[in-house]
Amino acid sequence: MLGASRSQLVSPDATGRLVYKPTTTGDTILDFSNCGYAGGGVKILDVPVKATLQPAATGDDTARIQQAIDAVAKQAPGAVLLAHGRYRVGGQLKIAASGVVLRGEGNSESGTVLIATGKSVRHLIDVGGTTRIAESSREKTAITDDRVPVGARSFQVRDASGLRAGDTVFVSRIGNQEWIHFIGMDQIKPVKGERDLTQWSAFALKFDRVIAAVSGNRITLDAPLACAVEARWGGGEVWKYRDTRIEQVGVENLYAISEFDPRKTERQGNRPYHSDEEHASGIIDFGKVKNAWARNLTAVHFCHGVVQFGGESKWITVQDCRALDPVSQITGGRRYPYSIGGQLLLVQRCYSRGERHAFAVGARVCGPNVFLDCFSEQDYACSEPHHRWSVGGLYDNVQGQISFADRGAMGSGHGWAGANYVAWNCRGSLTCEQPPTAQNYAIGFVGKKREGPFKRKDGFWESHGQHVEPRSLYLKQLEERLGIGALKNIGAPVGTVVSRPRSS
Repeated sequence: MLGASRSQLVSPDATGRLVYKPTTTGDTILDFSNCGYAGGGVKILDVPVKATLQPAATGDDTARIQQAIDAVAKQAPGAVLLAHGRYRVGGQLKIAASGVVLRGEGNSESGTVLIATGKSVRHLIDVGGTTRIAESSREKTAITDDRVPVGARSFQVRDASGLRAGDTVFVSRIGNQEWIHFIGMDQIKPVKGERDLTQWSAFALKFDRVIAAVSGNRITLDAPLACAVEARWGGGEVWKYRDTRIEQVGVENLYAISEFDPRKTERQGNRPYHSDEEHASGIIDFGKVKNAWARNLTAVHFCHGVVQFGGESKWITVQDCRALDPVSQITGGRRYPYSIGGQLLLVQRCYSRGERHAFAVGARVCGPNVFLDCFSEQDYACSEPHHRWSVGGLYDNVQGQISFADRGAMGSGHGWAGANYVAWNCRGSLTCEQPPTAQNYAIGFVGKKREGPFKRKDGFWESHGQHVEPRSLYLKQLEERLGIGALKNIGAPVGTVVSRPRSS
């Protein structure tokens, strides 16, 4: 990157490898490289076709597509191929078994087109199992370190005798009422026009991890913690669970349109717009699922665009997708085309037009999560961690309006929306403020620095107006962990800082 500078917190040394400088509290910029399908850097499967459907001249296609999905589930892995043409879907399609892929023959109006018909508000495709994760909470063991810093993967527990490498575990970071009071989230001031203000109460973040090693009572995890675990705020605990999520599933190469009533309109300023809300809201809802993907999809007129990640989604890649021209009211709770609620997720090379919170993260989401080489325009609001202390997100070469801020009473008391977030070599406009007991980072940002809705202390700003090396933090971290082949596996971009996807 010609003329780029280097960050003092993470930058290549003389050999080209990244060196991380801890803060005074021992926190470091996260290693985000475990995000994405199969834990990052793994090529998405190309599963064989087991059933092929052709478009029908008339009628609803929901039942026959679902029958094909259910049939392939019995002989998985396999794909249901929808040959190019138009398919009317008045209901919801469900992928509930491992190894099933729904595939089209082109992400354009001349390819495979799914038309979401009717007034039912739903995601067109529901992806996820029905079995609840089985937790062994009675075997909890406490974290004994006084403070486990942000970015750490290793720490001491009271009794690790029941833990082994390969165990799936939850690691809780407790935030007690004393911590809530310290960060001021039980004292959120009302704002005129905001209703139903809810002050925060104590809660725990629950990191979903795999044990990489055990030595005595010290355990090492496969991915770092995105929030400090501090004894003075309640400490933390570890316990095992049995992972029952479906996996190796995907949706790919489709163009989807949500039908709506064009007679329903409202005005934004002097401009009328379509505001019907009785129609399909999005293409995919990822629920109880891991190691999955969505790629080469276009969403047209859906309120929530391409994808919603539920809280039990993990290790998923969404790439090369477009969310275009949503139809809904332009107000709260609408227009989140790429909405993250899970962990270790990667959204890369995706595009948004006319949305509100284009690249968004929900409440109390446990990172790391990554938006990479994404672009939004005609935004009505910011891409952001949206509310209530989600942690550990990376906006890497994202172009648009971005915000890491205290949202105060907005949205019934969103408060400090995100902590330990990084904007790396982004463009557009950016708000980056420091939450108490944590930090947010603006590194190599080019564009307008904006104040948040409430005047707060700046986060860590560095090299404003000039990009830094490496071009992509995520890709460099991935290369160092798995080698150059990992970049080829995920179709890593080269050249421009932000590649602008096709907008139509």
